Amino acid sequence: MNPRLCFAALLLTCALVAHGAEKPNVIFILADDLGYRELGCYGQEKIRTPRIDALAAEGMRFTRAYSGNAVCAPSRCVLMTGKHPGHATVRDNRSVEPEGQHPLRPDEVTLAELLKKQGYACGAFGKWGLGNEWSDGNPNRRGFDRFFGYNCQAHAHSYYPATLWSDGELFPLKNDPPVPGHAGLPEGADPSDPASYAVFKGQDYASDRINGAALEFIRAHRDEPFFLYYPSLIPHVALHVPDEDLDPYLAEKWNDPPFIRSKGYGYTPHFTPRAAYAAMITRLDTYVGRVIDLVEDLGLTEKTIVVFTSDNGTTHLGEEVDYEFFASVGDLRGLKGELHEGGIRVPQIVKWPGRIAPGSVSDHVTGFEDWLPTLMELIGSKETVPQGLDGQSIAALLRGEKIPERDFLYREFTGYGGQQAVWLGSRWKGIRTELKRGKKAPDLTIRLYDLIADPSESRDLAGGHPDVVARIEAMMASARVPSSDFPFPALDALAVKK
Repeated sequence: MNPRLCFAALLLTCALVAHGAEKPNVIFILADDLGYRELGCYGQEKIRTPRIDALAAEGMRFTRAYSGNAVCAPSRCVLMTGKHPGHATVRDNRSVEPEGQHPLRPDEVTLAELLKKQGYACGAFGKWGLGNEWSDGNPNRRGFDRFFGYNCQAHAHSYYPATLWSDGELFPLKNDPPVPGHAGLPEGADPSDPASYAVFKGQDYASDRINGAALEFIRAHRDEPFFLYYPSLIPHVALHVPDEDLDPYLAEKWNDPPFIRSKGYGYTPHFTPRAAYAAMITRLDTYVGRVIDLVEDLGLTEKTIVVFTSDNGTTHLGEEVDYEFFASVGDLRGLKGELHEGGIRVPQIVKWPGRIAPGSVSDHVTGFEDWLPTLMELIGSKETVPQGLDGQSIAALLRGEKIPERDFLYREFTGYGGQQAVWLGSRWKGIRTELKRGKKAPDLTIRLYDLIADPSESRDLAGGHPDVVARIEAMMASARVPSSDFPFPALDALAVKK
C-alpha cells in the first residue's frame, strides 16, 4: 500500500478516535423549591413552562426522582458529594458568620473537582449555600473555576440585593436602595392599594444577571468540555419578579388576595401573590430556554447533557405560595421541610440527543447522590469515582437499558421536628417523624406506606407487615453514622447501642 495512503489512513483513524473520546458538556439546572407538579410536563395547568416541557419531550422524564434532602443546603451537599444524608457533611441549613452556611469539609470530593480533573471548565451560577467566601466550602475552592451569584442562602431571599459574589469579589447591582427579602409594608401604607407594594420592586434583577453570566460562561468555553452548574434562585420566596412577567398572569384575573405578612414574619408582601409565583416559574422557564437556545446556536446540542431538577418540594408558606391553588405537589403528602413525598419527590428531566430516547419516562427510584457516579460514567470516567459513596449510576437507564431496582434510598433530616425515612425498592417506604421533641421522648414509631398503591401516604400498613418494618428499622440503624456537627440524639443513641 502507498506509504502516503497509510499515513493518511492513520491520521484519519487518530482523528476519529479523538472525536469519539470527546467528552460531552454537562449542564445541570437546579430550581429552588419547585414542586413536583409545578411544570406543565408534570400536570401543571395554571403555570406556563413551554421550554421545560419541550425539554421533557426531547429527553427522559422521571416520576420517582428524589432530591438530596427536604431543604436547600443538605440537598445540595448530597448532589455535590454523592453521599446520602446519613453520611453527608451538611445535614441541615445552618448559618455561619459573617454570612453563608456550614461548609463542606476539605476532605470531601465534589462533582466539580472530579470533572475538573478530566479537563472540564467548571462554572457555578446562582445560589451556592455550602460554605462562605472564607471557608473550605467556597465554590472556587471546590472545583469551580468561575462562580457568580449568592454564596449565602439568606442573602438570596432578595432578588434585588446590593451585591453578588463574583469569584471572591463583590459585584455591585444597580438597586438603590436594595430590596430586603424580609420586611413589612411601610407604616401607614394601605394594603389594598397596589402602590403600597412598589417599595418591593427593584431595578436590577439578580436572576437576570446570573442567567447572563451563565450564558457568557458557555460562550467562553464552547471549544472545550464544560460543566455548567446552574442553581437558580427561582421560585424560592420572596415574591420578587419584574412586571414584564407578572402582567400576563394579572390578565388571568385569578381571585388573588394580597399577601401582607399579617403575622409579622415571612418574606416581603406582594399585592398579587398567585400571579407573582406563577410569573417567577415562567421566568425560570425563559432562562432555561435561553440556555438551550445558546447551546443550539453554538452547535453544541448533540454533545451536551442537560439535567433539570429541583432541590426540594414546594414551600410550606401557604400565605405566600398558594400550593393548593396550583396543586403544586398533586396528591402527594407533605411540602418543603418534610420527608413525605411532597417535600422530597421532585421533577427531573434529562436530555442528550442521540443517547437518551425523546419522550421517554422512567419510574426508577433515584436520588441526588446518583448524579455524581452517573455523570462520571456518561463522560467515560467512571473509574475516577471515589470509593465509599452512596450514589448508584443510572447511566445505563438513560441509554435505554434495564437496570436493577434500587435496594434502598435513605434520608434523614434534623430539622422540622427531626425525621428519618427509608425507601425499599419502589414499593415500600418507612418514615419516622417527631424525633426531636424538646424534653419529650422522641417518637420512634415507623409508619409504613405502599407507594405503588398509595403514593399519597394515606394508609399506614405497619401493623400488617412487621417483617418489612423490621428490615426498614435495621436499615435506619445501619445506613448512617452520627455527625458531631449535626447531632441527632434520638438516632445517635440507637447507633451507640448497635
